[in-house]
Amino acid sequence: MKKILLLLSSVALAGMLASCSGSKAAETETDYTQYVNPFVGAAATGHTFPGATRPFGMVQTSPVTGAVGWQYCSEYTDTDSLIWGFSQTHLNGTGCMDLGDILIMPLTGDRVRDWDGYRSTFDKSTETATPGYYAVDLTGAGVKAELTATSRVALHRYTFNKADSASVLIDLQHGPAWNEKQYHSHVTACEAIWENDSTLTGHVTNSVWVKQDYFFVITFNRPVIKTTDLPMGETEKGKRIIATFDLNPGEQLMAKIALSTTGVDGAKRNLATELASWDFEGVRADAKREWNDYLRRIEVTGTDEQKKNFYTGFYHALIQPNRISDVDGMYRNANDSIVKASGEGFYSTFSLWDTYRAAHPFYTVIVPERVDDFVSSLVDHADAQGFIPIWALWGKDNYCMVANHGVSVIAEAYRKGFRGFDAERAFEAVKRTQTVSHPLKSDWETYLKYGYFPSDLIRAESVSSTLESVYDDYAAADMARRMGKEEDAAYFGKRADYYKNLFDTQTQFMRPRMSDGSWKSPFNPSLVGHSESVGGDYTEGNAWQYTWHVQHDVPGLIALFGGEEAFTNKLDSLFTLELVTTQADVTGLIGQYAHGNEPSHHVTYLYALAGKPWRTQELVREIFDTQYRPEPDGLCGNDDCGQMSAWYMFSAMGFYPVDPVSGNYVFGAPQMPAFTLHLKDGKTFDIKAENLSAENKYVGEILLNGEPYTKPYITHEDIMKGGNLVYKMQSTPAK
Repeated sequence: MKKILLLLSSVALAGMLASCSGSKAAETETDYTQYVNPFVGAAATGHTFPGATRPFGMVQTSPVTGAVGWQYCSEYTDTDSLIWGFSQTHLNGTGCMDLGDILIMPLTGDRVRDWDGYRSTFDKSTETATPGYYAVDLTGAGVKAELTATSRVALHRYTFNKADSASVLIDLQHGPAWNEKQYHSHVTACEAIWENDSTLTGHVTNSVWVKQDYFFVITFNRPVIKTTDLPMGETEKGKRIIATFDLNPGEQLMAKIALSTTGVDGAKRNLATELASWDFEGVRADAKREWNDYLRRIEVTGTDEQKKNFYTGFYHALIQPNRISDVDGMYRNANDSIVKASGEGFYSTFSLWDTYRAAHPFYTVIVPERVDDFVSSLVDHADAQGFIPIWALWGKDNYCMVANHGVSVIAEAYRKGFRGFDAERAFEAVKRTQTVSHPLKSDWETYLKYGYFPSDLIRAESVSSTLESVYDDYAAADMARRMGKEEDAAYFGKRADYYKNLFDTQTQFMRPRMSDGSWKSPFNPSLVGHSESVGGDYTEGNAWQYTWHVQHDVPGLIALFGGEEAFTNKLDSLFTLELVTTQADVTGLIGQYAHGNEPSHHVTYLYALAGKPWRTQELVREIFDTQYRPEPDGLCGNDDCGQMSAWYMFSAMGFYPVDPVSGNYVFGAPQMPAFTLHLKDGKTFDIKAENLSAENKYVGEILLNGEPYTKPYITHEDIMKGGNLVYKMQSTPAK
């Protein structure tokens, strides 16, 4: 008996010590959210939002300071002085308008007049944001507003400080739009029903970038004592409702807003599963914990400013893709059918023209548990609409940009060993996408007939469409080869050489070509094209920027120039010849190089593949010094669903995926002293930059696991099996 008691006492003591140890560890555990500033990119052209969201969540509840015009793609500009209200879904750093669903604005006093009278001034000094939480004092309304969220449910808390009536505006017409006419006409159907004195449910259909159906449940923690429906404009279908409550000054009102693509019942299940209580502080704390669980996967050594840049970029990269399926896996697909995701959930918001370059490679390293579902979602979408989406949003395709870079994302995942998706089904989607012509973007018959998209037969973007499609052909060939599909590999491999058909040896540019084989004239390599909006043969760029768009065959591109010396001489001119342009997306200029737009992102690393790695090292440092600051106007271009951020993170660590499908990361130079990557299966990969300083920006030697390493790249496998990478930094180029 004494032995048993002694054993129990020992167990209890061990448990107590473990508990104390755990508590102590919890107390000393780093809070990485302290380095995240959600206001970074929320001014100028960054187009980010500061509100509350979860990693890859459906809901992004955030303040609205404007909704009409390109500057309000995220509905927020940091320099504005009025808040319109708080909407529940947002795009992060894009260049187009959509979402902004269900604007809710707390009100005080007798202010029932036309709807735009409800906007309030706010105290900028009280505005605060951290991952999963946002707060501000609305001085005009006399209300403190706070926001937090689960994955599918927004939670608002309003503290009413005036001795006036307390109400909220529920605006179902609201949503960002290109112009006033669209703002008042984009809603095509709206239903809203009060199920009881505290719950409003409904369904809205609208169309801005895609046709969107969302269903909602809004429930308050206090009964509504009065409702008023505001009059609608001539072209409006969305309801605006004033709900009034009985509150005394200092009392709080809370609102839950649950969303679904499938129906009101889906929204109710999401609400019941994710947020049954009214514990605002608990939800806020859980959001912080979840963000820290991701952010701590990379430990960074550096200055506070560097950490803020890095962890804010990390945060922005994990806002999307968004899981839009309900808690039971059901979602509305591209055919408007309610179906179950083939993976654990269905994801959308794939800005693939941007994110295939670095954001998706980043996910394969740091959030590999999501990758199989990303691929399955792309394949599910392809089966519904016939081809892999070009730009997927809310389960639909907006066809924005060129090529089908979901092909790259799928092929990269397969190359890196991901097998949690149906590879045969995925390759069939890839093959169908690259061979069956589909609306707007992929006229494969013309492409195959000429070996390029002729400028006189294609409405716009002929050069960019060719070069970007060529990369997807290469990706398809790589996947086919790895799956033993030799005939398909040979077919797509031949197409992967089509880039050579647009290289003009006389001008040494990728130049628009006519259907008769002649070069288009006159030709100005500095002339910027901007998608279909202004025409031209390039997508948000020019010949100077797109000539280097051969990510998969840099040796072949070098050969077209006649060797490394001619290649790097031309590349030097890219960074020294001034570009003057007013195009909104062509920003972050260093000469003709535009870091604010994605086609330039791999270009600095081409020097490292052409015998001049020190030039890559110089340029990466210049970009870090001039194009990223942890301030609202600190991004030189749209964050584009995390791509700008992913470039920063990879480059900070000293390498970048020039060709994502290859699984190789080309060396540049690290910009911070040390990193520890916490990988799957408990492995770690340590990166150190010895003697790094403002002067010591050049890499003298690289050691991998203690051994000298001379390749210009490191492989995905080298990183994922764990180990250590040491850069010996110095003040002079290692020529």
